[in-house]
Amino acid sequence: MKFIFILLLFISFNASAQKLEILLIGVSHDYGNYQKQDFSDIYRKIQRFKPTAFFGEFLSKEDEKNLMDYWCKKDNLKRLKTLRKNRNIPTDRLAKTIDSLKARCLQAPENFRLKTDLAHAYYLDQDVANGHYQYWQVFSRLKQSPDNGLLAYVDGLLSPESDTTGRSMRRLKNSEYALIAFPMMQKMGIMELLPMDCQDYDLNLNAAWSVSDEKFNTFKEDTSAIFRRELNEKLSRINAGFELYDKIEKSSSRVTEWLNTAEAAAISSSGDFYLPELYDMKNFPKEEMLSKIHWWMMRNQEMCNNVVKLSKKKGLTRVVVTAGANHRRYMQDIFEKMTGVKVRNINQAE
Repeated sequence: MKFIFILLLFISFNASAQKLEILLIGVSHDYGNYQKQDFSDIYRKIQRFKPTAFFGEFLSKEDEKNLMDYWCKKDNLKRLKTLRKNRNIPTDRLAKTIDSLKARCLQAPENFRLKTDLAHAYYLDQDVANGHYQYWQVFSRLKQSPDNGLLAYVDGLLSPESDTTGRSMRRLKNSEYALIAFPMMQKMGIMELLPMDCQDYDLNLNAAWSVSDEKFNTFKEDTSAIFRRELNEKLSRINAGFELYDKIEKSSSRVTEWLNTAEAAAISSSGDFYLPELYDMKNFPKEEMLSKIHWWMMRNQEMCNNVVKLSKKKGLTRVVVTAGANHRRYMQDIFEKMTGVKVRNINQAE
C-alpha cells in the first residue's frame, strides 16, 4: 500500500513538473503606421495568465556571438563597433559589470543613467533582447519627462540615432516589445526577456527563396489562355486577401487580435507560399517552393524547441511568447504536438 502511494505521488509530481503553459501572441513588428491601438484586452489577458517569463524573437547572446552571418548580423556588428568606441568594457569583465549594474538598478530604480549603462553592457555582451529592454525604459522615461542631461548621456553612450537598421533601437520604438511585452514585463516585475529565435537556417532560406522566386517568374511566362485564366484567378484571390489585410491594418484599433485569427494566417501564408491549388498546376516550381517551406518550418521548429528547452532549464511553467504574426500559426501547430505543452493564442485566452 505504501509503495502504491509513493508511486502515485511520484507520477503526479512528474506530470505536474512537465507541464508548460504558453500564451502565444502573433504580433506586428511595426505598429508605427497604424491608427492608435487599444491593447487593453491583451494586457488584461496577459495579467490573468500570470506568466513568470516572456520570450521574444531574439537570438541568445551565445548564438549571436557564434553565428557568422544572417539577415541583420552586419547591423548588429555595426552597433557593437559604435558602442565599443563610445565606451568599451573588456569581454572578461562584462558578466561582472552586468551583475553589478543589475543590482544597482534594483537599489535605485529611478536612476536612468544606470539603466543606460546596463543597456550598453547588455549590447556589448550581444544580448540585444535585454539591451532593448533597458533602453526602452530609458526612452519611455524621456518621453514622459524630458531631461536634456539624460538625453545627452544616452546619445553619448548608446548613439541611438545611428542605430536605424536591422533589429535597431529605432525600430524598437514602434515594435511589439515597446507596446506589448516590455510594459507588461515591467508591470509584473519580470526583469529579463528570454531569447527564442533561431537563424541557423537563414542563409538556406534566403537561397531557397531566391530560387523559388526565379522559377515562379519563369512559370508565369506561359501565355496560353487557359493557363493565364487559371493563374490570374488564383493570384486575384491572393491579392484580395492582402487588400483585406491592408484595410484592417489601416482601420482597426485591435490589429493584434486580428493577426491571431485563421483568416490572417491564411492570407499571410499565401503571400509567402502561394495557394495550395497552385502547386498542382503544370510547371509550377513545386520542389523549389517545398524547399523554401522546409527551411521556414525548420526555423519555427527550433524557435519552439528553444522555448521549451529554456523553460525546462529555468523551471518555468507559464510563459508568454511573442512572435511575428506569420510565425504564429506554425508555432501553435508545433507546440500543440509537443508532449507536456499546452498552448493557446491570445484570442483563445480568457
